[in-house]
Amino acid sequence: MKVGIVGLGARIAHIANHLKQSKPDIVYTAYADPSPAALDNLQQNTGDKPQGYVELADMLRGEKLDMLLVGSPNTLHLEHIRLALEADIPYIFTEKPVVVNEEHSYELLKVMKKHDGQQRIMVGMVLRYSPLYTKVKQAQLAGQLGKIVSIEASEHIAPYHGSFFMRDWRRYSAYSGGFMLEKCCHDLDLYQGVVGCRPRYLSSFGGRKSFVSENQPEQHTFFEAAHPDNYKIEHRINPFNPRWQGSNSDYNSDGDIIDYQVANIEYQDGACMAFHTNMNVPDEYRHFTIVGTHGMAEGDFMRNHLKVTDAMTSKTLLDIQAITESSSNHYGADDSMTRDIAAFIDHGTPLKVTVQDALEAGLTAIKLDDARKNRQVIDLKEVWEKFDSLN
Repeated sequence: MKVGIVGLGARIAHIANHLKQSKPDIVYTAYADPSPAALDNLQQNTGDKPQGYVELADMLRGEKLDMLLVGSPNTLHLEHIRLALEADIPYIFTEKPVVVNEEHSYELLKVMKKHDGQQRIMVGMVLRYSPLYTKVKQAQLAGQLGKIVSIEASEHIAPYHGSFFMRDWRRYSAYSGGFMLEKCCHDLDLYQGVVGCRPRYLSSFGGRKSFVSENQPEQHTFFEAAHPDNYKIEHRINPFNPRWQGSNSDYNSDGDIIDYQVANIEYQDGACMAFHTNMNVPDEYRHFTIVGTHGMAEGDFMRNHLKVTDAMTSKTLLDIQAITESSSNHYGADDSMTRDIAAFIDHGTPLKVTVQDALEAGLTAIKLDDARKNRQVIDLKEVWEKFDSLN
């Protein structure tokens, strides 16, 4: 199976390496990237020697591919996916978020409808494949939660990770779509999957208070000094070392992204969620409390636990303190996702998340930022009507 990559950075190389382990007949035959930061990593881990191109259009003219992995900056996804669909590549995997704004969402829907994109595009909304989320869905399907009433959730990252965002190309909303979209679309997707319907109303507030000039330490060290062991692993690409459009300034970042945000969502069935993100949390966690009519599920991806409790009896129905061996590889989800992608390609086994799921989560994040900027409560009725009219 001949596979190409556009945007050969650390994350897509990591996915490519896992995917080849799950599907050994894959051969990475080509890449398109003017400065492929993870080329050595890909070659050393897969043994493949792909042909290099600067532009995706040139690669598609020069190669006959069975699959394309899209790892380019978010703002380029629409054009790269469009080119792949028009070139009749059977399988397209794109990193999240799929696109960066509302207009791109509608445009991609049009392109997908014309080229059967719903059946060809896979999205790296990796947390749907995590063992913890799988356990939550099993409890829900077993009736242990009942009808979902309310959710409290968060994604909090440590200062070194926040520093990366303030120095990387993701600091520009024009490139990334904003922090809520870039980082938290996973979470919005997960809890929409639990509730089982789309958001109807939303509001949001936030800004930047931590990564500002007055908080600049006298002696500041970045991830390299704080985590030296990460640089002793042979062939490892440091994912927290900004490259394309990178900067060395975090507390004086010229980016426009926020470093904290809160959001409120009311879903179409009346269920509600309060969500909080912050990129300067030294004891980081990714927590949720899902409360239903029959019980509740409380867990944390970072701290690796899940507890399910019955509402009527207060009996603990499930209590797992170590769901995965470590929090690496997206809490065990990277392995599960690439195995499922291989099963989808080889046997047609349905995936746990669709490109439509990902676009819906992305639009939710995009409209949350609109609500934050304009200090409005937004009714999404017309958004979803337009979305559905293009499917």
